[in-house]
Amino acid sequence: MELRNYGNTDMKVSTLGFGGAEIGRDVSKTEVETLLNSALDAGLNVIDTAECYGDSEELIGEVLSHRRDDYYLFTKCGHAAGIEGPDWDAKVLERTIDRSLKRLKADYVDVIHLHSCSEEVLRQGAVIDVLQRAKQAGKTRFIGYSGDSTDALYAIQTGLFDSLETSLNIADQEAIELTLPEARKRNMGVIAKRPIANAAWTYDTLPEEAYPYVYWKRLIELNYGFLSDDAQEAVETALRFTLSTEGVDTAIVGTAKPNRWQQNADLVARGPLPQHVYDEIRTRWKEIAGADWTGRT
Repeated sequence: MELRNYGNTDMKVSTLGFGGAEIGRDVSKTEVETLLNSALDAGLNVIDTAECYGDSEELIGEVLSHRRDDYYLFTKCGHAAGIEGPDWDAKVLERTIDRSLKRLKADYVDVIHLHSCSEEVLRQGAVIDVLQRAKQAGKTRFIGYSGDSTDALYAIQTGLFDSLETSLNIADQEAIELTLPEARKRNMGVIAKRPIANAAWTYDTLPEEAYPYVYWKRLIELNYGFLSDDAQEAVETALRFTLSTEGVDTAIVGTAKPNRWQQNADLVARGPLPQHVYDEIRTRWKEIAGADWTGRT
């Protein structure tokens, strides 16, 4: 799998990374062990999780701590997630970071991202101070921001973060013009989350409370022709679109199917989309997207 320089860091990251949200619920340790080891064996070297992803951190620690040198470990913080106290409280934040390291069975992580933190909270400064102290203490090598829209733009413009994790896919393109150019100016590493738009086009119908509903509704209006192609070809186009976007270093994909990693590696090995295909998707977005089609934090 292709490796890319990760911003102004010493990391060379695989174009695909593992997103840990799905393994945090109703997935056995044996299944996670097979899944993660197969991903690493396929050439993936980025694992991204969060304090609020159920058992995800603990499972990663249990099944992969013996291979710690084989991957870069990213986690996210900000939500109390079971610790008494409010989200974004500095003392709670410090405790969740220590809890994450304990769960992950790691002395340090490569990046800690603030998880969907508002501009209002960022401006108060306390949460950034906590991350900077964690970095100084060796608990993380780099600090980052995970989020979208103007909150992400403010975080980038502080110049205090090494990394940006943001939503980017065929149904979520605000970042391409709003935040990615600013991140590139500062040589930040960039992770694209939800890179295949939760495959929302594969559902015939969805209730409004369903996680992929917003993307599903947008894709009906966007009506991309390639989504009526063979299912695997549609996934390939969607994924290659995200990875073809200038400034994206790695795309985080979640799955519970161990063989999916080699399949995805084969897809991205085909390289960037032809420019005219990429441009057609961008043009369609610009024609159809409403002003309220902002990044899905």
